[in-house]
Amino acid sequence: MPRPFRFGVNMMSPAPADEWREKCRRAEQLGYDVILVPDHLGMPSPFPALVAAAEATERPRLGTFVLNAGFWNPTLLAREVATTDALTGGRLELGLGTGYIQAEHDTAGLPFGSARERVDHLVRTVEELERLLGSAGLPGSRVPLLIGGNGDRMLRLTAEHADIAAFAAVRLVPGSTTGTLDPLTAEELDERVAAYQRLAADRKEPAELNVLVQIVAVTDDREAAARELLPRLPRLTVEQILGLPILLVGTVEQITAQVRAQRERYGFSYVTVLEPYMEAFGEVIKALRVE
Repeated sequence: MPRPFRFGVNMMSPAPADEWREKCRRAEQLGYDVILVPDHLGMPSPFPALVAAAEATERPRLGTFVLNAGFWNPTLLAREVATTDALTGGRLELGLGTGYIQAEHDTAGLPFGSARERVDHLVRTVEELERLLGSAGLPGSRVPLLIGGNGDRMLRLTAEHADIAAFAAVRLVPGSTTGTLDPLTAEELDERVAAYQRLAADRKEPAELNVLVQIVAVTDDREAAARELLPRLPRLTVEQILGLPILLVGTVEQITAQVRAQRERYGFSYVTVLEPYMEAFGEVIKALRVE
């Protein structure tokens, strides 16, 4: 039997307290299982935002999607994780990544480093968190760990440590300092998921697999919606755009079929969408709940 669906929404826009709590309550009403906060300058600070989300809701879990490990000292991060998990009633899920936007590091006065150095720091962070969160000074149940990344070392780290393997299905455009991303085609993602599965073959318990969807477009004309994206994706055809795992486009029924097909093809049972598409994808959640 396939793993049941879970749905998350990544809350990207800062808001005053009342507005923040209201949109978190709305996410709960729409059926989202997880309310998430990213870790970018100009967006909400993850841990206080999640505590406020917990106060406004009852059912959803709360997660970081994902923390930029380069922003964090592992010891201080362990304190934030333990406190936030306690204040959210054990509802926290911790998402970690290497960070990919050099301009944010430059603004913060923090070193960016090479890709190897960023992964090295993430490895140390994961190992330190596992050690510190199990210490007497930081009590509480184990916080589920999500790791997001596509490279071979990231997939190995994910296979060894993560409860949730998150696939962004994009790659950083070489030389970009502002985080410009290029999508993986369906076939490229096939290869990355297969690589992860090989590395995770000896796990006692399989991880939950997540995909981050970048665009949700409810429309009666899928091809027209894809053609509008051609200037942004000049290397792809309309057919290839419609096959992108990060793009859900069509009627609610067509998108529902896409989500089911991606679970069958890749194993993605945990689907995350960005805040601007929260309402649109809510209709898809409603349809999928009846399966």
